[in-house]
Parts: sequence; structure tokens; C-alpha cells
Amino acid sequence: MGALEQLADALAEYTEPAVRLSGVVSEATSTDRYMRGLSAHAALGDQLLIQHHDGTALAEVVRIDREIVTASPYERRAAAFLGAEAALMGRFELRPGEAWLGRVVDALGRPLDDAGPLAKGPKRAVDADPPKALKRAPLNRALRTGVKVLDIFAPLVEGQRVGIFAGSGVGKSTLLGMIGAAARFDVVVAAMVGERGREVSELLDGPLATHRDRTVAVVSTGDETPMMRRLAPMTAMSVAEHFREQGRRVLLVVDSLTRYAHAARDVALAAGEAPVSRGYPPSVFADMTRLVERAGRTAGQGSITAVFAVLVDGDDMDEPVADTARGTLDGHIVLSRAISEQGRWPAVDPLGSLSRLADKAFRPDEWELSRRLRTLISRFEDTRDLRLLGGYKSGSDPELDKAVQLVPHVYDALVQIPTDAPSEDAFAELAALLAARNGGSTADAPSA
Repeated sequence: MGALEQLADALAEYTEPAVRLSGVVSEATSTDRYMRGLSAHAALGDQLLIQHHDGTALAEVVRIDREIVTASPYERRAAAFLGAEAALMGRFELRPGEAWLGRVVDALGRPLDDAGPLAKGPKRAVDADPPKALKRAPLNRALRTGVKVLDIFAPLVEGQRVGIFAGSGVGKSTLLGMIGAAARFDVVVAAMVGERGREVSELLDGPLATHRDRTVAVVSTGDETPMMRRLAPMTAMSVAEHFREQGRRVLLVVDSLTRYAHAARDVALAAGEAPVSRGYPPSVFADMTRLVERAGRTAGQGSITAVFAVLVDGDDMDEPVADTARGTLDGHIVLSRAISEQGRWPAVDPLGSLSRLADKAFRPDEWELSRRLRTLISRFEDTRDLRLLGGYKSGSDPELDKAVQLVPHVYDALVQIPTDAPSEDAFAELAALLAARNGGSTADAPSA
């Protein structure tokens, strides 16, 4: 960039507007600030810069009444006093670029690591619109995750949006890290929403360590405000969209979509929105759908393959957030507590998991083998109690005999821990293992 371009960029960045609209704080609570003088000029989602005793703090407009504008600060330290000036700043924008690769930022795009300030790229809205339906490219490129149980039973394609559904402590974050460790993406954007602080380093220095130089981590831990936790996935999505527009293949990992919904619920309730479904206001589900729809593959550009962790409260798959996510996403990966208690990791339930784009990811022989394995596993699990009670006799049912002989070896073959190398060809590895065990038949397996 030449000197003239640098000067123009600096002027665009730092020149003060000719007129700045301001109001005054007339009331404050622990979560919200109420301003007079801005109702005729502010819009929902606009940013306010509020003066307080220690400097300034940024807040977002969440409600507009005839005389009062309600805004929620992003940070808890925003201890505004009555009469404080609140300047209207317009929509919140980020400036992601190549310099963001390998960095850790907060929901506002500020660096959290010790690698210095971030160089700025082109401006882009955080709350952008999803791509238009006719601007999307078809999803037909198979994508191997390197996780055997997924590649065999719930395969992904480039640009797909899937959810990992599980209760607490069943391995959602671990599985997300294993998917992120796959070397098949140009950029990885990881949003950690409402997580424990220690889990940030565990993810970056663990599964993503070998790809740290092409990973952007957006972090909002559980101790931060609902505004920051609500903003973090949108910030991560904006960063992913920037690299998609450059033609990159991007993996977006959000852990978790449920905590994003919880934060959106807290903000909406504080703004006066009425709850309609188990305490959730309707805007929460609209915001979830809008966020998910921003991912995908666009014509003539790159792709965003998005994996969202969904915390199933009380292992209830029909609770509102899980139900909405399952209906919106292109597939769901279900983790089972019973499987994890058996020591099988990752604890993916092959029968409960589904990819709506499996026909685009499989070859015909892979499709047939996956179907046959599902049938055998279903038969094996359906008759588990019968066999434990001694009601099964070998030779009376050839199909069940085959399931009893084969399925335990399949389960052993699918065990994979984060320190294992990603699978290059899950079907070939499964066929080779079954062939090596005299008790397993590989008649239906494709050749390695």
C-alpha cells in the first residue's frame, strides 16, 4: 500500500464525524442503561459510547421507547453515572484480515494474547445478513473429518452445518477439537462461548496445536456479560465470512450454541421481551436461525463448514434450543452418556446420529456398507436385553448371529482418542481391522 492509500485509510479510521448525536443516562441497573435524547435517532443494534468515571464503555441498543433508549453494556466495569453522556456510534463493525490468523481475540475483536495489536482489514458488519438462497453453491464435495465414527455413520460435506448434541461431560468439546484438528481446512475459526477459562488453552494447545497458525479463536468465557457471550459467535461468523469471501475453505466451530441462546435469552428478557417457550423469548430462536444460515458455501467463493455444540439440558433432546437447532441444521451428531460410560470414545451414537447430506458424501459402496452396519448395530442393540437374559441361541437367526459376531469388533474399531492420528480412510481401516480378526466378516466392506 502506498503512502497516499495509508493516509486515506488513517483519515477514514480516525476522523471525527462532523456531528455526533448524544443523549444522557437517566437511569441505570446492573445490566442496562437508560438514555434520554436518542429515541428519534437510534436503531436496534446501534452502539453507544457511554462515559463513566474510569473512561468510556461500549453498549448496544436493545430497546427503543418514545422517550427512553435502553442499552446493555458489553463489560461489567461500565459503571455509568446519572447524567453521563452517551454518544451514538452506529452499527458495530469488525476489520478482520490475514493478521488475525494465529491470534486469540475477544467478542469485540480485541487481542487477548500477547502478540501485539491486530492489523486491520476491510470493515464488515458483525450482524450481517445470510447469503441469498440463489447465491448459494450446491453442497456436493465430500469432506473427511478424520474421525472414523463420523466418516462412516454421519459424513460431512463442505459447507454443511451440523450440531453435536449431548449432555454435560460427554465429550462435545473433545469431539469439536478432533474435527478442528483435521488438516483439510484452510482456516479454522473457533468460538468459545461461556466456557471455562482453562478450556481455551486446552483447545489451542491440544487438538488445534498443529494448526495454530491458521486458527482464529474468539473467546468469551462464562464470567463475562451476556452481551459478550451473545456477540462472540457473531464475531466468529464475521471472521469466517471474511475468509470465505477470499475463496478459503473455513471450519467454524462454536462451543456452544446453547450458551449463545442462554445469553440471547438474558439480553431479551432484560429488554422486556416476553418468554414464550420454557422461558425463551421468540427472538432467541430467530437469532439462532439467522446465525446458522450465515454459514455454508457461496457461488464463486469459498465455504464455511460449521459445527455447533448443543448442550442438551437434562439429556432432553426435545428442549427448545436442541429442537430448534436440530430442525435448522443439516445434520446432528448425538453423543450418548451410556456409550461414554462403556469407555467408547468418541461417544457417538451411530443410530441416533444423522447427516442429511450423506448421499452427497458417500460413494455407492460406502453408502451400502454404512446402511448394512446400521442395520446390524440396530439388531445388536435391540436384542441386548434378550441376550443378557439367555433368550438367544446361536443358529436360530442368521442375521442376529452376524450382528453378535461382528458388532463388538466394529465398536472396537471406532474407538479413537484425541491423541490418535486422524483417519485417512475410515472404511478401509475398518475393513482391514475386521479382516485381521477371524471372528469378523468383511464380505460387505469395500476393498481398502
